[in-house]
Amino acid sequence: MSAPTFLEPWQLRAAFARSLSDMYGKEVPAYTTLLDVSHEVNADFVAQHGADAERLGSISRVTAERHGAIRVGTPTEMAQVARVFGAMGMQPVGFYDLRDASSSSVPVISTAFRPVERAELARNPFRVFTSMLVPADRRFFTADLEQRLENFLGARTLFGPELLALADRAEADGGLPGDQATEFLRLATEAFELSREPVDQAWYRELEAVSAVAADIGGIASTHINHLTPRVLDIDDLYARMEARGITMIDAIQGPPRWEGPDVLLRQTSFRALAEPRTFRTADGEIVSDSLRVRFGEVEARGIALTRAGRAAYDAAVVEIDEAAAAARAGDAGFTEAQRQQLARAVWQKTFPTTEAALADQELGWFTYEVDPSGTGVVREPIVYEDFLPRSAAGIFQSNLTSDGAKDASQEGTDRDADWMAGALGRELNDPFDLYADQVARSLTAAAETLGVDPATLTTTHRTTGAPR
Repeated sequence: MSAPTFLEPWQLRAAFARSLSDMYGKEVPAYTTLLDVSHEVNADFVAQHGADAERLGSISRVTAERHGAIRVGTPTEMAQVARVFGAMGMQPVGFYDLRDASSSSVPVISTAFRPVERAELARNPFRVFTSMLVPADRRFFTADLEQRLENFLGARTLFGPELLALADRAEADGGLPGDQATEFLRLATEAFELSREPVDQAWYRELEAVSAVAADIGGIASTHINHLTPRVLDIDDLYARMEARGITMIDAIQGPPRWEGPDVLLRQTSFRALAEPRTFRTADGEIVSDSLRVRFGEVEARGIALTRAGRAAYDAAVVEIDEAAAAARAGDAGFTEAQRQQLARAVWQKTFPTTEAALADQELGWFTYEVDPSGTGVVREPIVYEDFLPRSAAGIFQSNLTSDGAKDASQEGTDRDADWMAGALGRELNDPFDLYADQVARSLTAAAETLGVDPATLTTTHRTTGAPR
């Protein structure tokens, strides 16, 4: 009798991403349409651009790529999520504070779970943006509401003991045998299915008055996938094709503008949250039907990862665009999104160089270096941005909210930072800049060893021996 199949973390990760995608497609049919259009756009882009289309990842990787988004309520739930994703080789990377990233009420902090090694990202880059409610923040919640929220959240169980035990075993043993892997994947997928249990109507509406995001997290006794995001090579083309199919998109593509230079960081958009039927329990115990708009169809286009200097330039450009757009709106009530994009392109053109070579020379973007086929020089390859932008994430959230909620800016916020998040998770929080820098350093060391030169010497010569595009 043959030994049972053993699934390594990356295989669990890939299988889980497929399982979630299948489940979410059944729950949200428009997501399947989004996948179909994404595949069409990517196929046409590859046909038009050839090898250049795979500059930031092979088409097989891009086609399989997904990022999910979930929301939890407590540090305990966050730590349990870390165990589940840890079984799949996904580590927490980065700290995102969405509380001040939007004019709407979005009272959450976040991290992203993803692979961190280059080889693991190439195998399957599945990542999950995971947000946690901050009930102690008085800008959003009174002391009384905080206490009731904590009581509600403390009484629920999102992840059962069997799932967590299998997750711990997978992380400790580097995977699971076939039968245990099957059960782990079943339980993990079920944990993120949309519950059909009736929702306490009064409680949900009370939280919704503060924040639709808070109600989605703390108003129900379960969690679920809020969106599952495919990656597309031309997000502007996808936006137009989705609208041509009669699917209402949000007003704008979040992130950098479309322009003639290298794509950097992350551009995102989505179709608007759909009204999904849900049952509610009224105060007198009656079960009634209604709908909620909390889940939407996001799609993303990824560009080159920026260094700290590049990110500082990006942040400054965003502020300049905001200020210029605000001034334009003040003078023209009919100021449009198309005009804002034109303004943004002008700012981009004076902030960033129009070639990858210049982006590398000015140390604004991250690149790896590999020995070329001749064995005498070095080829420079861009590092794809694997992370998220708090402003863009908040912008997507805000664009899909039914109301702005309530936020009392006169109150003091509650301090939450990367160290706090690491403590809540009970594990190290990776810094994305450090991860990118490590990729560069490893590539330089490997190339230098192959060429028999000092890595420091290599960094001074790669600009003339590489093959920039």
